[in-house]
Amino acid sequence: MSTARPNQERPGGGRRPEAPYDADGVRLQRILADAGLASRRGAEQLIVTGRVQVDGVTARELGLKVDPAKRRIEVDGLLVETDPGKLTLALNKPIGVVSTMEDPQGRRTLASLVETRSERLFHVGRLDRDSEGLILLTNDGALANALTHPAHEVPKTYLATVEGRVRPGVGKRLREGIELEDGPAAVDAFRLVDSIPGLSQVEVVLHSGRHRIVRRLLAAVGHPVTRLVRTRVGPIALGDLKSGKWRVVAGAELASLKKAAGL
Repeated sequence: MSTARPNQERPGGGRRPEAPYDADGVRLQRILADAGLASRRGAEQLIVTGRVQVDGVTARELGLKVDPAKRRIEVDGLLVETDPGKLTLALNKPIGVVSTMEDPQGRRTLASLVETRSERLFHVGRLDRDSEGLILLTNDGALANALTHPAHEVPKTYLATVEGRVRPGVGKRLREGIELEDGPAAVDAFRLVDSIPGLSQVEVVLHSGRHRIVRRLLAAVGHPVTRLVRTRVGPIALGDLKSGKWRVVAGAELASLKKAAGL
């Protein structure tokens, strides 16, 4: 049940909109803490400093109760996930694992790496069998659709070891675009990370999710890939996550991912 309360007086006159209040709801600081945004005390600080909005209205009252199932709660403009049934994982996919949850050929799948989870998860995008690194798994259909929709595709960052010495001008060619067999493609950013005789290490950032796009682009400019690692999907970084391991994406990190996906 919701109850309406009179608007608060603003200093100097006028009235400040009152945040929604649900008498049978949960205290706002508890919702924020349960969502992983901060400790209970830290959540209280977020509220009193005006960084929390409920249905677009700034909430400053520590005793405020809201129903997380029907209210839109934001911190610094980032949507807070309040559904405890929703789960998003960051997984470090090893080489040799196919980016599916089932495989009729009996190859090792992503499902084998998250078999301790009871949730029905599906992958967001793919990494080819010979590539490794960050891939997201979720049971949040809205998030998965937003992340893969052409209008909201977030940038993905890759660290590639390639054959040969990368000469000046390669990055410019890739940024301007390369004509591939399935149409033109370009990178958002390119930089040389390291170089040793016969091999170079480069970082590539691009939005496209086309099949083996990084490998094909680099081969097209004369630098076949010998190792490819995806290190970031939008604001989510692989970090020091070990190969074959996963971690939960929650709190401010999940909120930033949702913002990047346009949610």
